[in-house]
Amino acid sequence: MLETLTTIAQDKILQLIALYRDDPRTGKIDLGVGVYKDASGLTPVMRAVKAAEKQLWETETTKTYTTLAGDPAYGAAMLELILGAGYESRAATIATPGGTGAIRQALELIRMANPAAKVWLPSPTWPNHPSIIKYLCMDMAEYRYFDAATRGVDFGGLMEDLAQVAAGDAVLLHGCCHNPTGANLRVDEWAQVVARLSQRGAVPFVDLAYQGFGDGLAADAAATRLIAANFPEVLIAASCSKNFGIYRERTGVLIALAQPDRRDVVQGNLNFLNRQNYSFPPDHGARLVTMILNDPTLRADWTAELEDVRKNMLSLRKSLADALRTATNSDRFDFVSAHRGMFSRLGLTEAQVLRLRAEFGIYMVGDSRMNIAGLNDGTVPILARAIAQVAV
Repeated sequence: MLETLTTIAQDKILQLIALYRDDPRTGKIDLGVGVYKDASGLTPVMRAVKAAEKQLWETETTKTYTTLAGDPAYGAAMLELILGAGYESRAATIATPGGTGAIRQALELIRMANPAAKVWLPSPTWPNHPSIIKYLCMDMAEYRYFDAATRGVDFGGLMEDLAQVAAGDAVLLHGCCHNPTGANLRVDEWAQVVARLSQRGAVPFVDLAYQGFGDGLAADAAATRLIAANFPEVLIAASCSKNFGIYRERTGVLIALAQPDRRDVVQGNLNFLNRQNYSFPPDHGARLVTMILNDPTLRADWTAELEDVRKNMLSLRKSLADALRTATNSDRFDFVSAHRGMFSRLGLTEAQVLRLRAEFGIYMVGDSRMNIAGLNDGTVPILARAIAQVAV
């Protein structure tokens, strides 16, 4: 049987990680992998997470299973963090192995509920979105999102394409901090998108991986809350990897909003999907998140540290934009300071990206997506000078 298998193409980001690791140069810079790093290049354990782990170690009395959906307290805490109060009667929730697990389960739910549904993705989007959809043999389409000339949102193209969405189709939306571009919709544009999708009878499917990394916890949830308030059915896949810094704990949640009289049926189907894919979900990260969100002292410390992380990325964005303006003697890269989240797509060609890697030891994805959090005050001017040399 196994002799029929063929070689699977390696994930480009994972391949980049290996190339960076094997590069012997001491001054190399990693802007590819999508994890937050502090000024020393480490991904720190947040203070509140450390404190919660200590409490858990001292008080935990069992390692038995929770439920198929995970600890109900975790689902309730994440529902409040993302949407606020008032959605308890509509929300079915399951704990998942990371945000990727939530996306997978959401797609499985769409396929169960409506096998003919088409899933619409922004162009570009996180590569795992289309990869999973193709693996599940689901129908897929793209809508325009990024304007390569302005490095902003192609809002006209986006609205034109969304006018083609059919009733019952699912439309994936990045709730904040678009990956890979860093370009985001304005508040007034979100209102128009909501109106268009409501008119078309679409089901919004929100990927919320970076809440707190853009403009703050509440501001980053505003679009998702607007959607939740205006649609009878919404799917929200959220990750705790970034904003709690617990990447390896694989902590995510899927929230499915439905009419109150359908909520229990939806919950049962979500439980079934968990059972089929991995039975009971992991609990350690989810329990830490629950402890932090439900303890006023821990929550305040977490919020403060998360705000420091956010402001650090904003400072790096401004520093890089200023350094690029000086190095290139132009405003060509000013958009970097307007983008939000960990990523920006710089608009370099693949050949220019390869030159950055070969000549300067600077690693980023081939489409010129860079992780702003991979920089520090010392590497910003190095990157700016290198970009000025290749982007001519």
